[in-house]
Amino acid sequence: MPVILEAQQLVKKFKDFTAVKGVSFEIQAGEIFSLLGPNGAGKTTTISMLSTLLAPTSGDAQIGGHSVVHEPMAVRQLIGVVPQEIALYDDLNAAENLFFFGRMHGMGGAALKQRVAEVLEQVGLTDRAKSRVKTFSGGMKRRLNIGVGLLHRPQMIFMDEPTVGIDPQSRRNILDAVKELNRQGLTVLYTTHYMEEAQELSDRVGIIDHGELIACGTQKELTQLVGQHETLRLHLNDEINADDLAQKLEALPQILKASAADHQVVLMVTEAEEALPGVIATANTLNIKIRSVDIEEPNLEAVFLHLTGRALRD
Repeated sequence: MPVILEAQQLVKKFKDFTAVKGVSFEIQAGEIFSLLGPNGAGKTTTISMLSTLLAPTSGDAQIGGHSVVHEPMAVRQLIGVVPQEIALYDDLNAAENLFFFGRMHGMGGAALKQRVAEVLEQVGLTDRAKSRVKTFSGGMKRRLNIGVGLLHRPQMIFMDEPTVGIDPQSRRNILDAVKELNRQGLTVLYTTHYMEEAQELSDRVGIIDHGELIACGTQKELTQLVGQHETLRLHLNDEINADDLAQKLEALPQILKASAADHQVVLMVTEAEEALPGVIATANTLNIKIRSVDIEEPNLEAVFLHLTGRALRD
């Protein structure tokens, strides 16, 4: 497949802080490419440069053969953007929001009317076309936000953390919608800090941390970086200090890396069954009760732990 996007050494500085540090990657037409990384990793800043909302401090990107630095208007015709923050007018209804943004793209008349109807159908909001956005749930607002990005029939859509702050059913609807849009031929750049979303959706994944792209490839290619290591995930009670346990466990010979996050301890081990008795014994000496243990095959979270020494949601 031809390359539709090529980022070349993108850098963005805000005074003394460098948010993005020489990021380079390419996206092939027709694929779902995810940028996976924790909050503050530089995902939104990267998307903002690619969508021409922020000028790079240095570097450039080509989208459909057009430079984001030198040809921003041409780039905007090719892309749809679904920002992390909801960008809708609460006092307008769903259809009125789409008409407004359609006119901003230079659309109008019968063609816009037809396209609004198509997009409402596409995002499952036809029956709420005349309802004010202020009455919508978070998930419905997210779906309408996606609709705004689809109005002008872009070749590629950027989705920046589109499932943040919504209920599980709405999240499921959005993930299914992303896959359906891709089946229809749309190229997707998707940012997330949820490992399971990246695993479900992506043809290829770029892992970003502290403004640097630290790995990029298919999921198979990335998990091969970990080798044959397994992951032990220990679930603890809410009142337990997971950091203390992680520090103690990291001293055990079978533990390669240990990290604490969300009342869990994530361990990278050579052999889970061999490591488990020592893990439980250490927890017992600290009077820490482990609620449950998951043994996981290498996944993207294990890759992140392997590359950074931290769990993805630290």
